[in-house]
Amino acid sequence: MNGAEGAGEPGMQRRRAKLVRGRLFGKYMALLVGIVSTPLLASGVFEIWSSYQDHKASLIRLQREQAEAAAARISQFVKEIEGQLGWISLLAGAANTVEQRRFAMRLLLRQVPAITELAAADAEGREQLRISRLDPDVIGSNADLSGEASFVAAMARKVHYGPVYFRSESEPYMAVALAGARRDAGVVIAEVNLKFIWDVVSQIKVGENGKAYVIDAEGRLIAHPDIGLVLLNTDLSRLLQVEAALHSGSEPVPETGQVASDVHGRPVLTAHANIIPPGWLMFVELPLEEAYAPVYASLLATALVLLAGLVLAVLSSFVLARKMVTPIRALQTGAARIGAGALDHRIDIATGDELEALGQQFNSMAAQLEQSYATLERNVDERTRQLQLANRAKSRFIAAASHDLRQPLHALGLFVAQLRVQAVPAEHARIVDRIDAAVTAMNELFGALLDISKLDADVLKPDLSTFPIRKLFHRLETTFAEAAREKDLWLRVVPSSAWVRSDFILLERILLNLCSNAVRYTDEGSVVLGARRRGDVLRLELWDSGPGIPPDQLRNIFSEFYQVASPQRSDGGLGLGLAIVERLCGLLDHRIEVASTPGKGSRFSILVPLAEPQLQFAQPIAPVQLIENPCAGKLVVVIDDDAMVLEGMRGLLASWGCGVVTADSDHAALAKLHKLPDLIISDYRLAAGRTGFEAIAQLRRAFGTTIPAFLISGDTAPERLREAAASGFHLLHKPVQPNALRAMVSQFLRDDGSGVRRQDARANWPA
Repeated sequence: MNGAEGAGEPGMQRRRAKLVRGRLFGKYMALLVGIVSTPLLASGVFEIWSSYQDHKASLIRLQREQAEAAAARISQFVKEIEGQLGWISLLAGAANTVEQRRFAMRLLLRQVPAITELAAADAEGREQLRISRLDPDVIGSNADLSGEASFVAAMARKVHYGPVYFRSESEPYMAVALAGARRDAGVVIAEVNLKFIWDVVSQIKVGENGKAYVIDAEGRLIAHPDIGLVLLNTDLSRLLQVEAALHSGSEPVPETGQVASDVHGRPVLTAHANIIPPGWLMFVELPLEEAYAPVYASLLATALVLLAGLVLAVLSSFVLARKMVTPIRALQTGAARIGAGALDHRIDIATGDELEALGQQFNSMAAQLEQSYATLERNVDERTRQLQLANRAKSRFIAAASHDLRQPLHALGLFVAQLRVQAVPAEHARIVDRIDAAVTAMNELFGALLDISKLDADVLKPDLSTFPIRKLFHRLETTFAEAAREKDLWLRVVPSSAWVRSDFILLERILLNLCSNAVRYTDEGSVVLGARRRGDVLRLELWDSGPGIPPDQLRNIFSEFYQVASPQRSDGGLGLGLAIVERLCGLLDHRIEVASTPGKGSRFSILVPLAEPQLQFAQPIAPVQLIENPCAGKLVVVIDDDAMVLEGMRGLLASWGCGVVTADSDHAALAKLHKLPDLIISDYRLAAGRTGFEAIAQLRRAFGTTIPAFLISGDTAPERLREAAASGFHLLHKPVQPNALRAMVSQFLRDDGSGVRRQDARANWPA
């Protein structure tokens, strides 16, 4: 009996082991199936739902974009006509003869084919002139138009867009009436052919069977691919989507208005956009069956993938459950040791599956951590070295700025001291000239810093055009001829007939900096500027016989605040000129090259794309020379929280004939003002955290009109430059030269406009 018991004990143990393994397998099998299948099923259902919603939103968004694009084209068409009529209305208020106005209206008919007839009426509604493509011109008919809806509405609201009508049931037309800026200018009425709108609608492709159409503010169909519906004067206001759009205004249409029925009762997916002016609506519709066909196909594919994933999850759980008991324990132990800091420990698993890959990943992670710890000190040293280099660059800039700004300041102090004790008037004039030269040097340094700030702020946008390079060469020769003669240098500009495509102002600035350096640092010999054709580019080359650049410094000359060590380079500067050149070349996508031989000279080359020659080159419009002083008798408000600046501005403006009111805030200015000022000049930063934007807005609100204004600031931070560019106000940077200030003041007073205008940031480059 004892033997039987002893013989049965190993079998019992084996059965118990199988039972334990079976329970463990079943537990892990059920657990893995639940863990894998439940998230997969949930994610699959969510994926199906979100895919449906995303497809639907994508379809609606696509249709809305189509509608907005078409609406934008129609709106642009209408606004362009309104703008052309505004130009004609200006002639009515000016001292122009009937023949001059007739010529201008005839020219407008030639430039705008959509306008078939133009009529001009005076302020009393009497027709003065009528120009038509089909009928003879009528001059001075004095026909009474005062009772017509177009004339009455235009006089009341300045602009009137009439209802759409059809001539001989063929092409749609609309009357556009525009009143002049002054009441005595009368009204200009244009009959506009709207076939352009029908062309836009007809060309819009919405799926295979979709359509686009336009309705007016009353829901009446005015443009549709089926012109028959338009000719029937179809009223679509009863449609759900049209009713929702008419009542929602500019608000988004609710989802119930996105799925509706078309004019034939078929279910469609719809979207619309506003056409402003003249208050129409552009609709784009796609049959619902066609719109959701890709969605249903995608949902079916997602469901099949989900089903396959569930089957795969069950099979994977079965396999994993059988192989995970021992490897998981090894992974747990190894991960614990690695986590405790034993980075040299390696996990040994040979299952040939993902667990083995996971063990190898743990080993790889441990090796990488071990290597990271080994190299951590080296990385810290490298970071420390980089910080030291940055600190040295900062120190170099501070030292250069301190030295180069202190030099003219020191000279100014000496000159002012001489003025106090000097009694000879002729000597006074010489000292004033030297003071002006010192101020000019400081302005150049501040201007270079401002240029870098503008480039950092990304407010410069290239304005590419085609122009002959000889125009630019001629301007450079004129600019530097006198300076070259004073140094007994031979300045030679080689003529070129080539045309290039670039930004004229920015390319001129690049060559100005290079020519300025060449003339400044060349003591004898010549400076040559020319061009060579190289394939599809023009190579602009500037040669000088100056001291040259050592080879070990060629890679550094385009760095900010870097100056080549040379006895000839002792006349100041922050070392920003070539840095600005390189950044501008990058902005224009023009490659720059440099070659130099110490003691013999240097050659800088700019590669600019060639362009086909044009018949004529648009010359800059010369400013109108006015005999009268635009500043005389004008009232200017100056707001600045610095008393010395206010005193200087008061004296300077008064010397130009202006009446001046100075104040340290907008509230103080309002207390001193007793009539509407002609111009506001405000500092950007004011006391109590206020800005010049706020001060100008306060004065405009107080007087109820848009007073011309511009800003002056000493803040050149990139954030300020971006704010000024976005606001539309012109921004001058301190220190401002008196001639630049006078030019700006004269322009604003002469324009007699709003004073709020967008300025090209390139216009702020120092001369």
